[in-house]
Amino acid sequence: MSFANTALVPYFSSRNTSLRPTGSDHTTLPIILSTPLMKPPPKGLNWKYTDWDHISALLPDLTLPAPPALRTRHSLDLWFDGCLAKIMHLITSNPLTKCPSSYSKPRWAPELTQLQRIHHHTSRLMRKNHTSPALARVARNKYFKAIQSAKRVHWAQFLANVDSRSVWDARTIPAGTAPDGFPTLENASSPTGINNTLLQHCFPARPSPPPPRILPAFKDVPPVLPAEPSSPLLKSSNTSASGPSGIPYSICKQVHKAHERLLPSLFTPLLTHGYHPLGLKKANGIVLDKPGKPDYHTPACFRIILLQETVSKICERLSALRQASAASSLGLLNPNQCGSRAWLGGFDAVVILIHEVRLLQPASFQVSTLFLDVEGGFDNVRANKRANILTRRGVSAYRIAWIKSFLSKRQCRLIFHGVPKVFCPVAGGTPQGSPISPLLFVLYIANLHSTIPQGLVISYVDNLTITLGADCVRSSIHGLQYYFGIIQRQGADMGVAVSVPKTKLIHWRTPKDSSDDSFAPIVINNMLFPPSQAVRWLGYWLTRTLHFSVYFVRRPALSKASCTPIRQRSAAGKGLYAWCDRKLVFGAILPILICGYNHFVQDTATLKIVNSFWHVMLRWTTNCLYTIPLGALYLEAWLPPTSCTCKHRHRSAAIRLVCTPSEFNPGTARIRKSVCTWD
Repeated sequence: MSFANTALVPYFSSRNTSLRPTGSDHTTLPIILSTPLMKPPPKGLNWKYTDWDHISALLPDLTLPAPPALRTRHSLDLWFDGCLAKIMHLITSNPLTKCPSSYSKPRWAPELTQLQRIHHHTSRLMRKNHTSPALARVARNKYFKAIQSAKRVHWAQFLANVDSRSVWDARTIPAGTAPDGFPTLENASSPTGINNTLLQHCFPARPSPPPPRILPAFKDVPPVLPAEPSSPLLKSSNTSASGPSGIPYSICKQVHKAHERLLPSLFTPLLTHGYHPLGLKKANGIVLDKPGKPDYHTPACFRIILLQETVSKICERLSALRQASAASSLGLLNPNQCGSRAWLGGFDAVVILIHEVRLLQPASFQVSTLFLDVEGGFDNVRANKRANILTRRGVSAYRIAWIKSFLSKRQCRLIFHGVPKVFCPVAGGTPQGSPISPLLFVLYIANLHSTIPQGLVISYVDNLTITLGADCVRSSIHGLQYYFGIIQRQGADMGVAVSVPKTKLIHWRTPKDSSDDSFAPIVINNMLFPPSQAVRWLGYWLTRTLHFSVYFVRRPALSKASCTPIRQRSAAGKGLYAWCDRKLVFGAILPILICGYNHFVQDTATLKIVNSFWHVMLRWTTNCLYTIPLGALYLEAWLPPTSCTCKHRHRSAAIRLVCTPSEFNPGTARIRKSVCTWD
């Protein structure tokens, strides 16, 4: 006899068929039903209690099978999966399992469980009139006071062990986390429909040529040395989100430390044949909201970040180091491309832009800048087009083959409540969340940087700026339209488009300019863009006169918003030591307050606002009165004044800019020859 009910299929969890036979024609089968949103997560490995002393003694004796003689895609996948399974079987044979739920708390203790039982027991007796309300009230107060005490102890222990990486968690822990849910889309009413809609929008189907069946063995491929994985592992964080297997970076670090030739023996055959195995192409997709959207009912308001396997990210970092070395030696990147490159970040991009503007203004030019944003840059990269570009520039064949293999045959499963956690094939550009994706993207759009006689094209990953100087504002606008058309046509040939609605225009002025302000707009693709008084680029607010008071006024407001939840959990009288508060202020509040001080010099009025907020934080740290002198307050808090911090950041930024080799940083190359540089 069978029981079927299609309405209860999503709620079916398991059934028990191990009952003894009763001799009857009918047997009762216990069936467990649970709502899809309340199913407990599967058990995971508790890597914290791994017996590394025992595993480290066994890893050096572990031998991996040799790669197959006939290197096809299928045979190489089987070999790699077998080797990885052999390593993981040795590692996962000892750790304990854990099954955390949504109600698990790190501060919980067995004493709280006992008090909870007493509280509920006395409450039930009181409702049945078997005990007095006073005893139930005493048990209840004792239970909730113990919870508050456990919270304070856990918070103090967390702050006592906080470091430069985990200090930022102190901003999110007091505020709490948002409840888990799933996106709401107009044309999708079920989790399965939402899953399919998001995947089709973010990873549209594209035709791709079939990969070769027989993988060629490329010559002159340098093997992976035992010291090469050390650099990617050293820069990785143990708290970084892991992929579908749940293996964190800390496990790979311990494996490489115990047997330094194990990972190179896995990666060398892959690079030799220019192949990325299918087992490393599976990833979990995390759906994130794009900030600043008016509503979130369309797929365009979300982005998907891929959490790949840790072993895959190590291999990608190794390939990224080799690709960066080839790009530097072959000149594959434009000198004015910042981001995803060593020695070049957002600081250098802003410095180059400001220097170019101030260089053109003394020559009696009307300088204007057009800020552009590449729309879906990572998703619209074509693997075949990229391979043709790299082939023409003389990149090694095995690097090109590995990139084509890395970008093809990828699989993804979205993670949110109710979704069917099944891997689906996706087709797209470079996956967001991959260590090598930013470098591959900047290599792809290097040709968009046109040469401008009286201007410059600067980019930071997918943010482009066109700066042009002309005799009048009208001429500069015509020039910006001309060079925008060139970039748009070149991008269309590569499948890359510019997000026209995000375009911004600014006309620069000098503080002593006595001419009338120009509000001439620019027309791009039949859309009118008036000039802005201030533009936010790479997190920095730039005004027309390059006066940075607008930027500095926002820093105390952002710092105040960040410290509000922290002060609620760390108020005076809650048993928290002052040096724990000092860690919070110095590690989580001060970086927000002085962000950008390495670029800009603040005036007296702005510095007064910053100092006023900083003195409030010092008094909160020390719990001192408002009448205490500032000298004693600084000594008691043991925190530096903001003026000293600003000078230190100015000098550090200057030393970094001057000492960077000029072939790596175009900002260093712009320094006058009279300044000594360390080339």
